[in-house]
Amino acid sequence: MQKFINEKILPPIMKFVNTRAIVALKDGMVLSLPFIMVGSVFLLLASFPIPAVANWMNATGLTKFWNQAYNASFGIVAVFAVIGIAYTWAKNEKIEALPAGMTAFVGFLIIMNPTSAVMNGTKTVISAEQAPDLLGGFIDRTWLGGQGMIASIIVGLLSGWIYSWFVKHKITIKLPDQVPPAVANSFVALIPSAVLTTGWLLVYIFFEKVAHTTMTQWIYTTIQTPLQGVTDSFGGILLLTLLVPFFWFFGVHGSTLVGGIAGPILGANALENAAIFKKYGYVDAAHGGHIVISGLFDQFATVTGAGMTIGLVFFMCFMAKSTQLKSIGKLALVPGLFNINEPVLFGLPIVMNPMLAIPFFIMPPLSAGSTYLLIKAGILPYLNGAQVPWTTPPIVSGFLIGGWKVAIWQAIILVISFFVYLPFAKSYDKMLYEKEQAQLAAESSK
Repeated sequence: MQKFINEKILPPIMKFVNTRAIVALKDGMVLSLPFIMVGSVFLLLASFPIPAVANWMNATGLTKFWNQAYNASFGIVAVFAVIGIAYTWAKNEKIEALPAGMTAFVGFLIIMNPTSAVMNGTKTVISAEQAPDLLGGFIDRTWLGGQGMIASIIVGLLSGWIYSWFVKHKITIKLPDQVPPAVANSFVALIPSAVLTTGWLLVYIFFEKVAHTTMTQWIYTTIQTPLQGVTDSFGGILLLTLLVPFFWFFGVHGSTLVGGIAGPILGANALENAAIFKKYGYVDAAHGGHIVISGLFDQFATVTGAGMTIGLVFFMCFMAKSTQLKSIGKLALVPGLFNINEPVLFGLPIVMNPMLAIPFFIMPPLSAGSTYLLIKAGILPYLNGAQVPWTTPPIVSGFLIGGWKVAIWQAIILVISFFVYLPFAKSYDKMLYEKEQAQLAAESSK
């Protein structure tokens, strides 16, 4: 089995993961994380989970300022994505990267039109159908957030690739060496930027005249919405959460691998939840809320690390008899509380260890799947779309992404993880303890 996976399954997967497009997508999206996390703080402030505090901030006018910061950070995450992806592609090609990101951003703006109705209270001043013609000089923030995410990825990847191709093939304006680098670099960008800007304009004209829509809207309707629907299902979350420990078991960073591919879709789901939460103060299915979002994946599938190993760590710290498990448990406890479990994965190890494979595989889908069903049943609230730093300790992170009910459920899940790992950990500990005792007896007899 190990030989088959290492020789037949992992090589094509790793080849795909290390392609320029996937690397640019994964690393480019990471550039947006600071703005997402900062914006999440202001999202929580704008829709504070304690009504008395929320009412006070509304009365004093503070909520307006929190929304302003949210709209300029978390609310335009597609902008950071398109710039970051094109920038990363060019950077990996060892060329001046910032002009590539700026060119991609221009293309992203070209292919969209305003589509949001202008309201005066409950009265419609400009309808959504009239918006493209009457608001042609405005940028619709709707497409700068979650709804524009897949379009931003496509524009970022294509722009980064084409821009880099022009520069690498020296289809640029070359100035004498005496010209200052800043000036020379701007002229290097002139031809590829002109070609890309013209190209995206032709794309805009095509969709306007032929499809009677924009590329951004078409992608959202025909590609992004179905993809979000596939991931936002019980089967979708089970598959994603099974793949993470599967790859980790063979020493491949499953969290990065699965997160890099599925992350943009889960992030788009989270952004839509955040927009609903910002507007109504809660998220539900009636307003288009998603259950499977990045918060569910992060805080109920990989919380305390891949495989949710905190239950195993507690056993090692407080119940293990073998010196090996006790020593590793003491080293892994504090990092585990901050979602770092490499000491357990490689020190215990769990990687390539069949004695701990079953709970390692079971725990993430058990946690995320049960959370999905509880949200679906209305027992737990929909997650608010806020993104917290990945090192945020559990229970605290649960409260931030969904309130006190989610925090309590997260605590319960961590307790469950202890009992899931317990029989396997006891067997492994017994084996190690017997080995250690036999070794001590052998040494003492010498």
